[in-house]
Amino acid sequence: MVNTVGSPFAVVLDLVERLGAVAAGATVDIPLRPGEADIVAQWCARTGNELVAATEAQALVRRGRPPAAKPTAGPPLEQQTGARLWLYTNFDCNLACDCCCARSSPQAARRAIGVDRTRQLVAEAAEAGVAEVFLTGGEPFLLPDLDQLVHACVDRLPTTLLTNGMLFRGARLEMLRRIPRVDFTLQISLDSARPDRHDRHSGVGTWQRALDGIGIARDEGFHVRVAATVDPAEADAAAQAALHQALDRLGIPREDQLVRPIARRGFATDGLTLTVETLLPEITVTVDGVYWHPVGADHPDQLVTRDPFPLRAAIAEVQRRYTDYRTTMTTAAEKFPCA
Repeated sequence: MVNTVGSPFAVVLDLVERLGAVAAGATVDIPLRPGEADIVAQWCARTGNELVAATEAQALVRRGRPPAAKPTAGPPLEQQTGARLWLYTNFDCNLACDCCCARSSPQAARRAIGVDRTRQLVAEAAEAGVAEVFLTGGEPFLLPDLDQLVHACVDRLPTTLLTNGMLFRGARLEMLRRIPRVDFTLQISLDSARPDRHDRHSGVGTWQRALDGIGIARDEGFHVRVAATVDPAEADAAAQAALHQALDRLGIPREDQLVRPIARRGFATDGLTLTVETLLPEITVTVDGVYWHPVGADHPDQLVTRDPFPLRAAIAEVQRRYTDYRTTMTTAAEKFPCA
């Protein structure tokens, strides 16, 4: 595992380790560096733990929440595990990023999910109460029928498509223009404000091509979100600030700027180690079956079932397993933000 000392992710790992060693209801003291109090507050809000008190130097965190502090409105967390549906459109890609959790590359088999199956999955998802759909890969813009696939999703639910943004030219630019703008978001990857840091993981020249893709998508009238997958060894405060400032200049609102660490999955040999016991599940479907989370969708340890139909049954199985994990797990569940 990569050394995360000095990175903004170190405090999250510290939280997971320390809370995992105590019983529900117990509190732990977490030493903080400048700027980490907000990270702790956000992590606690996402994972169902309580930030009791915090100063610039220290936080007091309770594992779980006291009965009085539990929210009185909204569905239980177990039901929220079915709020988002991830679909792997394909696994082949025009890039071979060394941090790709899905092991995508130009040599990877396509393993496309297809328009018909997508249409059925999204229809069942809408009936099961799913609120939004995320399309990922691979690089979805390698598919010649991607516009049809997107329409099949947007016709039923708000949809976000993850892309490296580097194929918006020729026939693929025309296909992009056939994709609806309403209830649709393009999430484009840009991993650093510095070309050398981005290109080190994705290939020479890819930083500029991603930047150009962001500009094209915005010029075409799309809602654009930008996601950075950051090497913890390079995740210093100055680098993050520079990235946010660069995206500000591109006109990307802060709420559409996502920064996440590298997960130790797929091609990545370093990064955060994520398992079904320490990940909040997000229903993920590939041509091979239903998986616990998109970060593990090409890994047998996160396979839930080979048969995604009926989808409601697959969602119920993930919710059941998550309830069991929450009852017996010894480490706090962590949300890994793919979007």
